[in-house]
Amino acid sequence: MTQTLTLSNEMVATLNQRGTPVAAVLAVKFAVCVTKMASRRRTRVALAQLEPWQLRDVGLTPTEAHDESIKVFWKA
Repeated sequence: MTQTLTLSNEMVATLNQRGTPVAAVLAVKFAVCVTKMASRRRTRVALAQLEPWQLRDVGLTPTEAHDESIKVFWKA
């Protein structure tokens, strides 16, 4: 999923080579940023709802899961 959310410098250069307006490039960057934030929030909400046995399956302790789940969505 990270690959679909990442806008690399190469992609931006490709957009610029094709004469894409600056506003369009900025709009794409903004959309990628908002999508990343929404994904982080959904993931953290889901993480907070996992049972201890599920956390063990993914290699997290309840404390680690709690620490991650209370992070604000704009922090990676």
